[in-house]
Amino acid sequence: MAGRPAAYVLDSFALLAYLEGEAGMPRVRSVLAGAQARRHTVYLSLINLGEALSITERERGLVAARRTLGAVDQLPLEIVPVSRATVLEAAHITARFPIAYADAFAVVAAQDRGGIVMTGDPEFGPLAAAGLVHVEWLPRRRS
Repeated sequence: MAGRPAAYVLDSFALLAYLEGEAGMPRVRSVLAGAQARRHTVYLSLINLGEALSITERERGLVAARRTLGAVDQLPLEIVPVSRATVLEAAHITARFPIAYADAFAVVAAQDRGGIVMTGDPEFGPLAAAGLVHVEWLPRRRS
């Protein structure tokens, strides 16, 4: 369909918003439903998955992190593996912009796949302003 992106990339913010029922959950759920219906593809970098699991384990424990991984494994998304080229590009991005290293992997995934990053993390703002990545902004608080 014209005007609709072919790919979305979730960062850890978007993934956790969905899994924890935060304000952005309805929009992420809608995008995942579109992936299930094959209207587009949803990607998640392996690094962003690791970040989400780390946050979950730190805040709620190992059992919760394992449940989170099980839930992610059931989602209609593709995990983006990490290559040497991806690591080098992410390092280049973090050297030039004030963005967390893990978030740079979402940027690289979106650039490589012509996708839109879904996030509520303001660190993506400067990259979006520079035209390096397209962002769909999710709300930062519960509705």
